[in-house]
Amino acid sequence: MEELVRQFFNVEIMLKALPFMLQGLGMTAMLCIALVPLGLAGGLGVALVSTGRSRLLRIVMALAVDLFRAVPPLVLLIFIYSALPFAGVRLSPFMAVLLAFFLNTASFYGEIFRAGIESVGAGQWEAARATGLNRRQTLLHVIIPQATRNVLPDLASNTLEVVKLTSLASVVSFAELLYTAEMARSVTYNASPIVLAAFIYLLFMWPLVRLVSRMEHRVAQ
Repeated sequence: MEELVRQFFNVEIMLKALPFMLQGLGMTAMLCIALVPLGLAGGLGVALVSTGRSRLLRIVMALAVDLFRAVPPLVLLIFIYSALPFAGVRLSPFMAVLLAFFLNTASFYGEIFRAGIESVGAGQWEAARATGLNRRQTLLHVIIPQATRNVLPDLASNTLEVVKLTSLASVVSFAELLYTAEMARSVTYNASPIVLAAFIYLLFMWPLVRLVSRMEHRVAQ
C-alpha cells in the first residue's frame, strides 16, 4: 500500500510538477478558446451548405463530413503534422492541432446544426417569408436561433468531447496539460503527475458535465 501511494499519489512530486503543469493547462485553455468558436462557426457553415439549394454542394459537403467524421482525429493529426511536410507544407504543432481538430469538430458540429435546422417546421419558413424576409434574413433571424435552441444540449455535449480531444495534441509535442504531465513523469520516474493531470481535468470538466446534464433534463421536460 505504501508503494502504491508513493508511485501514484506522491504529494511532494505533485507539488513540484504543478507549476509546470499549470502552464500546460494554459496551453490547453488557449487551444480550446481557439478551437471551439472555430468549430462552431465551421459547423454552422457546413449545416447551411448541407441544407442549401445546390444539390452538387450538398453531395460534396456530405462526402467531406463523412470523411472527417470517419477518420480518427489522431490519424488526421499525425497526417497533417508528419506527412504534409513531405509535400512542402510545414505547420507548427499548434497550427497542426488546430487544423486537424477543426476539420473533425466542424463536421460533428455541422451535423448537429443540420439536425437543428431541419427540426424547425416549414411553417416558420413560410411565416417569415410572408413578412417580407428573404432567405438569408429568414435563416439569420428566425431559423438559426430556433435551431440552436433545439440542439443546445447536443452542442454543449460535443463541446465537452472537443475539450477532451485536446489531450491528443501531446503526440505532436504540443505542450498542453497531458504532455507536461508526461514530461514530469519521465523526469521523476513516478506516475503521480499523470494522476494530478487526471484530477485537474476532472476539476474543470465536472461542472461542465453537470451543466450539460441539467440542460438535457430541462429540454426533456
